[in-house]
Amino acid sequence: MTEIPPDAIAPGAGALAQNIVHFARALRAAGLPVGPGAALDAVEAIQIAGVRNRDDFQATLGAVFVKKREHAVVFDEAFRLFWRRRGFLEQLAAAMAPASEPPQKAAPAQKPNAAAARVADALAPRSPREAGADEPAFDQRLTVSANEALRKKDFAQMSAEEIAAALRAVASLDVAEDARQTRRLQPRARGPRIDLRRTLRQSMRAGAGSIDLAWAGRRMRRPPIVILCDISGSMSDYTRVFLHFFHALTERRGRVHTFLFGTRLTNVTRALRRRDPDEALAQCAQEVADWSGGTRIGACLHAFNRDWSRRVLGQGATVLLFSDGLEREGVDELARETERLRMSAKRLIWLNPLLRYDRFEPRAQGIRAMLAHVDDFRPAHNLSSVAALVEALTRPSSRRRSGSTVGRRAEAVAYRECKGRLLPSSA
Repeated sequence: MTEIPPDAIAPGAGALAQNIVHFARALRAAGLPVGPGAALDAVEAIQIAGVRNRDDFQATLGAVFVKKREHAVVFDEAFRLFWRRRGFLEQLAAAMAPASEPPQKAAPAQKPNAAAARVADALAPRSPREAGADEPAFDQRLTVSANEALRKKDFAQMSAEEIAAALRAVASLDVAEDARQTRRLQPRARGPRIDLRRTLRQSMRAGAGSIDLAWAGRRMRRPPIVILCDISGSMSDYTRVFLHFFHALTERRGRVHTFLFGTRLTNVTRALRRRDPDEALAQCAQEVADWSGGTRIGACLHAFNRDWSRRVLGQGATVLLFSDGLEREGVDELARETERLRMSAKRLIWLNPLLRYDRFEPRAQGIRAMLAHVDDFRPAHNLSSVAALVEALTRPSSRRRSGSTVGRRAEAVAYRECKGRLLPSSA
């Protein structure tokens, strides 16, 4: 790129170039792929287009820095926070272009959008010690971590910085390959069996003078994953972290259907398919009307079994039920709908944060009603439990098997009670 002559720079443009460079660094810290070349291109674009008003200035920088649609949300929030000093751009426009339009009034403060937390963290000043400190590094499966205490710490007891580190660790999880063989065949260069139809077709094209063998093999397909997540008030400390995990699972694996329920059932599958996690969670918050409210697990499971089970529970689907099971009303309906859900899916995994207690016992009626119909009963309260869940998704299912000693003991108690209730006594 050619260097701009010093005499071509209007008064005040030198400070503007330095601010644009700092703005580019802030965008890179917020997660946008902005390099030194983009900062130089932005300076040159401003020199060519000029600074007429705030909207034109934002549009010029956005044309250089924004490469994808999902980057626009982060860029708009970063621009609002970085260039929020009143009168700076108007004074700069008057210095660079005396014949420009009259200065406009400062725009009213806007409501922070989905990327506000990430941009604010990128623009926050840090001390030299903090700037040079290495952040905790997590491997993709969280089996070896630079901070062992963070892996075992409860999500409800984490500070804001620890929650941010946990979200980065969840986003870096590597979802293992769990593709299964289907009955359908697909063409292969060299496969275990001969595709007779394609072989005859290719031989007829060649005049039947030679036989050109065509091969086929079993088609590999990932089974669907259906997520039913409780967003009631008792689950609010864990829902946000697991929504980030559900977003990463949707982006990297595919064929994931997510439903949120409190007092009603909401399908947020399309919202979680957005590439930017903050934008996806903000869209979920707009679509869900009963966030952090009451809970009606039985009624929500009935709505799912009635409206969605035939659509999404097929081809060996696995259901992840994320709830504490604290249901006070309709226990009989809850047991009936959980049994129906189990019969419709190939595998039902229940994730319960209450398993973080070593002496957990299924004393609540809702927990005992649901526990007799699940295949796997697992904790869901820290990073270690999330990593164990990723590994469990690839293992074959086993009826009457739990993922922990506490879960096996609790399920055995509930199963004996359920069996004694259904079967007549010998007396």
